Amino acid sequence: MQETLSVTTDYATDQGCPQPALRAIAETGFTHIHWCHQWNTDFLYVDSEIRAIEAWMKQYHLTLTDLHASDGKEKRWTSALDYEREAGVDLVKNRIAMTDRLGGDVIIMHLGSEPESEQAKQGYWDALAKSLDELEPVSRFHDVQIALENGRFPMIRRVLEEYDPSYLGLCYDCGHGNMDEKGLDELDSLKDRLISVHLHDNDGTSDQHKLPFTGTVDWNRLARILASSSYKKPMSFEVSMRNSGIQDESLFLKEAFDAARRFSSMVKSQESK
Repeated sequence: MQETLSVTTDYATDQGCPQPALRAIAETGFTHIHWCHQWNTDFLYVDSEIRAIEAWMKQYHLTLTDLHASDGKEKRWTSALDYEREAGVDLVKNRIAMTDRLGGDVIIMHLGSEPESEQAKQGYWDALAKSLDELEPVSRFHDVQIALENGRFPMIRRVLEEYDPSYLGLCYDCGHGNMDEKGLDELDSLKDRLISVHLHDNDGTSDQHKLPFTGTVDWNRLARILASSSYKKPMSFEVSMRNSGIQDESLFLKEAFDAARRFSSMVKSQESK
């Protein structure tokens, strides 16, 4: 039986026509994709584009694991400027509908940075709450959950306490977690809210998106936590060629697939204990 493994679509670039990347991903042996094109832009997908992506995924027998939605540059869902916030909500709605259309059930969002001044902080939290309240009926209509990506665990914990698990969950990015000495501790305490993973490596100093087992992520402990968590979808790898030292795309994907298979086996061995 073919092993189910997922990789990000933007391993080489996050803009332009995605068809070559989808074909290469499938030819390498991956069965699932983490859609990460246009993940931090104001780009709105229209029907013709989604229809083409849907056809390519069917052609290459790929399944959507989840989709990295966008906070945008000017369409920002946490903006204190109401017109920007409303545009940001529309951008997230676009990604929710796209995810549903492509057969997925989770989008990933960043919370951004909390402002320093008390007045600006209150404006940030008011805007975020308003956006989350407006997005909830859309999320439930499409049966697509929102996963908040780590980086600022106190902020994530505050939001998760306010909203039901059927609506909001956690996306654990182990690269971000590796830059925080308590990253895995935080994951362990919230593992029952885990609905998405971004797996990659770094040396602890910056977000490098390197291949697993080439940095300092504690993959053994991560495997143990994931095995006992609420996450039951394919292991999903958000790796990038840019810091890999590998110039050949097919070789990079092969190395990524081998590392993905290795880590997936580690998680499965922990599940059987």
